[in-house]
Amino acid sequence: MDKKALAGFVEDRLKDTEYFLVDLTVSASNEIKVEVDSFEDIDIDFCVGLSKAIEEAFPRDDEDYELEVGSAGFTSPFKVRKQYEKNLGNEVEVMARDGRKYIGVLEEVGDDSFLVSCVEKVKESGAKRPVEKTVEHRFPYTAVNSVRYNFEF
Repeated sequence: MDKKALAGFVEDRLKDTEYFLVDLTVSASNEIKVEVDSFEDIDIDFCVGLSKAIEEAFPRDDEDYELEVGSAGFTSPFKVRKQYEKNLGNEVEVMARDGRKYIGVLEEVGDDSFLVSCVEKVKESGAKRPVEKTVEHRFPYTAVNSVRYNFEF
């Protein structure tokens, strides 16, 4: 299966919709997985329609494959910038490459980095006890292992 042709087809189908492509994988055994997301709710009927459109454009008679079209998981790590934009103002969990974990509100999304404000205990000089303060952390996208929506029960 030609991954570039398939990705181009999916991108064209998503153009002018609220949906966007998050990931597209094609395994060596032609198992295709298409992940989409949206700024609104993901509609199962949309995923079914996209699956049918792919099957029509890439007939199984020409090349056999297994196809799965679905939404990016609610708690899956962000893979594309639009997922960051979708979660502006939401609480996220950031796993930095240095092993530290941050939980805070996603405040800003830029071309090369994003900004998260976290409530942290900070001991100021001369103070006997730490106090809670909001601390901003700017992360280059390359400095994190994962970022995901912080879902708590």
